Amino acid sequence: MDLGIQDRTAVVTGGAGRIGSADCRLLANEGANVIVLDVDADGAAETAAEINETADSGEAMSLECDLTDREDVADSMAEVRDAFGGVDILVNNAAMVDARSRVGDYDDEIWDRDVEINLTGTYNISKELFPRMCERGWGRIVNMSSMAGWYGGFGQFSYSATKAAMIGVGRTMALEGAQSGVTSNIIAPNIVVGDWADMSPDELRENVDEYYARIADATPMRHLGTEEDVANMVTYLCSEQASYVTGQVVGVTGGIDLFSF
Repeated sequence: MDLGIQDRTAVVTGGAGRIGSADCRLLANEGANVIVLDVDADGAAETAAEINETADSGEAMSLECDLTDREDVADSMAEVRDAFGGVDILVNNAAMVDARSRVGDYDDEIWDRDVEINLTGTYNISKELFPRMCERGWGRIVNMSSMAGWYGGFGQFSYSATKAAMIGVGRTMALEGAQSGVTSNIIAPNIVVGDWADMSPDELRENVDEYYARIADATPMRHLGTEEDVANMVTYLCSEQASYVTGQVVGVTGGIDLFSF
């Protein structure tokens, strides 16, 4: 199926990460020109080089950018506009998810860092790109939330809070962009684990980690997901076929959000 994004320009934040790089690869395979945006310059360059060697049609450009620095964001997006004429797709994927601590013991610096990167970084680049999409009359925004943003996450105070905020951010842009040809949706994935996704809960428990095994146990499909599972949904929501889908929180979860007994 032709998703209708040939020659569209897509910015993927956190594009050097596991999910971000999968997003970049699939968007490029559908013909989009992809900007792999990341504070990790080497990782972004590696992802872009891989795409340019293997993608069917779209090309990739790596761009080092600190999303918490508004001047850097503005300068980086000006560089993208000079290269490609404008941005049609924004995937707000960049986030930190490395803290585990109960509320009373939470590190204030971790809270401030996660709010600055996960939420304010999304604000900075969305403010830079969203109005221009509305002016151009076409745009797709996908915000990466999480099951922790929907349901909370034990020991993930800052991550859960910022990922819940991504839902409000995404739905607000859906409302504001609805009459201008711009859609905005939110994805809430279960944990994704790459090659470990084929493992049963018992295999995860034995070979990887009890934490992952417990999540797989709670997932009706009885296994965890891959980065490509998420990227497939991202790519669809960025497509022409998804033009009547906006303001939605889409779970890519293996059914972990279902009640089961």
